[in-house]
Amino acid sequence: MPRLAIDRDFLREFAALEKPVQERVEEVFAKFDHATHTGLHLEKITHARDQRFRTIRIDRSHRGVVLAPESGDIYTLLKVLPHDDAYAWARRRTASVNSATGRIEIRDSEAIDTVRPHLERMAATQQRAESAPLFAGVSDADMRRLGIDPQTLDFARVLTEPVQLETAKAFLPPTQSQVLYGLAAGMTPEEVWEELGAAITEDEFDPEDLDAAVRRSPDRVVLVDGPRELLAVFARPFDLWRVYLHPMQREAVEARHSGPARVTGGPGTGKTVVALHRARALAERGEGPVLVTTFTSTLAESLAAGMKVLAGTPEVLETVAVENVDRLAHRVFREVHGQPRLLKSPDERKLWSTAAERTGADFGPAFLAEEWRQVILARQIDSADSYLAAKRTGRGRRLGPAQKARVWQTVCEFQRDLRERGLWTYEQVCAEAARILAERDDKPYRHVVVDEAQDLSADKWRLLRAAVPEAHDDIFIAGDTHQRIYANRVSLRELGVNVGGRSRRLRINYRTTAEILGWSLELLHGESVDDMDGGLETLAGCRSEVSGFPPQLNGFGNRRAELRALADTVREWLAAEVLPGEIGVAARSNRLAEEAADALVAAGVPARMLSGGRAEEEAVSVGTMHRMKGLEFRCLAVVGAEADQIPSAKAVTPESEDAVTHAHDLQRERCLLFVACTRARELLNVTWQGERSPFLPPTG
Repeated sequence: MPRLAIDRDFLREFAALEKPVQERVEEVFAKFDHATHTGLHLEKITHARDQRFRTIRIDRSHRGVVLAPESGDIYTLLKVLPHDDAYAWARRRTASVNSATGRIEIRDSEAIDTVRPHLERMAATQQRAESAPLFAGVSDADMRRLGIDPQTLDFARVLTEPVQLETAKAFLPPTQSQVLYGLAAGMTPEEVWEELGAAITEDEFDPEDLDAAVRRSPDRVVLVDGPRELLAVFARPFDLWRVYLHPMQREAVEARHSGPARVTGGPGTGKTVVALHRARALAERGEGPVLVTTFTSTLAESLAAGMKVLAGTPEVLETVAVENVDRLAHRVFREVHGQPRLLKSPDERKLWSTAAERTGADFGPAFLAEEWRQVILARQIDSADSYLAAKRTGRGRRLGPAQKARVWQTVCEFQRDLRERGLWTYEQVCAEAARILAERDDKPYRHVVVDEAQDLSADKWRLLRAAVPEAHDDIFIAGDTHQRIYANRVSLRELGVNVGGRSRRLRINYRTTAEILGWSLELLHGESVDDMDGGLETLAGCRSEVSGFPPQLNGFGNRRAELRALADTVREWLAAEVLPGEIGVAARSNRLAEEAADALVAAGVPARMLSGGRAEEEAVSVGTMHRMKGLEFRCLAVVGAEADQIPSAKAVTPESEDAVTHAHDLQRERCLLFVACTRARELLNVTWQGERSPFLPPTG
């Protein structure tokens, strides 16, 4: 029985088709098994470079391009285009099997043949000027070993500048393009081979068997079983694509480790997808319960929804628990102490001020609270002598012995006030839950999977360490410290979570266009960001394979004008058939987000403030930058990107009070803007009133 496969790129393009065309695509391919069986609807293409390409009629003006195998039963839908464009697209291209990975590749052979003579003439001119070819130091044998086919190899040999390779990305096979990028960047063939990782197959295969190559290509195609699954794919193409893994992602999911392991990577590289797949894989091993966790309930809800899509069987769902760390802490705490009475933020500030007055400490409540959290609680200090001897790494204000003694007295006063009132802070609840689990031999989980790990505090890490026995594959971590939006800075090694030698980095962004990603990376240019393990994290090599439009930046004289422009922009997106649920609006403050939502509603645009872990389909989602974490939108507007909003004065410690914390706070504000902007898939619009934020990259 014929089976249909759908190319990844077409899944991305399907949403952009006009609604009547989408409906006809669904109708035609819902009956595809009958169409291919009768052979009546697949037509050969005259003068095609590859005779295995066929077209199928969608409506009077559109054709689908299908790759039909010479043997086998898998037919791959590659494109749906207007009639003439479909035939032109198919005539230019050929399909082949990569010699290193055994997976299907599509290349624009005509473009390669057309451009190469021009590059040969340029190379000849530059050779006379003693300019070496780009890959002069790489042998043909190494090229072939890395999967470079003869046509691409001939093309690569005439390249002399990296910019030529950048231009050629549009028509070279993606995997081969990545190999050439690595070599051009100075990586050795062995390093490129290692980065290909799980993509490489050791099995023998027939290079002419496209049917088998498609089956080996889950990174490129979605195999569909019947009309029901087909309609599910077309109904939510972006959501469904998240369940399919790139080879580097699959390697991280399936690896076995002697202890904790970690996957890092820039925004949109699929860390959350890897974390969810990892949880399912661990559950399927049958070694014990799996906890999937993160730092907020909103993100936990999103992870739970993703887990339901991926679980596959009721047994996996029963084995995997999804909840945020605070909920776990409170559940463990209640088992021993009952429901805690929690100290509210305004009351905490008052308690610190009162304690400082009693001890005569010349420190503000903000400094004292952070000293307590980042030093005393983080290092589990329980005596004055221990505090006097403790390192205060990351704390900018230097303290002498007398000052430390005064701080310790103030902390003791603060904690005494809590006990007398029967109050607990969130940190204390978490620390107590960690103590309870650490004393238990029967741990509640066999594996823990942590998403957005960069925002967990030391007390939360101790809780997770205590929730699982130290064993192989005990803790799996996904995160990116460039996206840290809270003040927590930890050393995993000091907390008993040693990922040394068991860390992988993902580099390919699947969400954001190259233009938006490149601009967003400039927001963090020159920033030294820690990796939670004693080193520095890097976004070097983070790239997107999708091209699009650059971000639009505009300043206005006042807020009213900015919000009018926002409404006009959103209406333009809606007129271009972008659905309301595919549009997001981000602001630094909740107040400005509410103003933006009100302005959109007043302009006749359906808009809702974000709540919970998912956007609404029938309305534009408006929320703070913190609320945007974990979400993505086809089109995103960032409002209020001015100097007195970003950075937020309330979120930045004065430099005179603590220079290091001041610098950390500024970096966190940069990261928050970075997180918000990289929620955009296709279009990003950034506006402000008055003076623009100093974080925004210079124009021109």
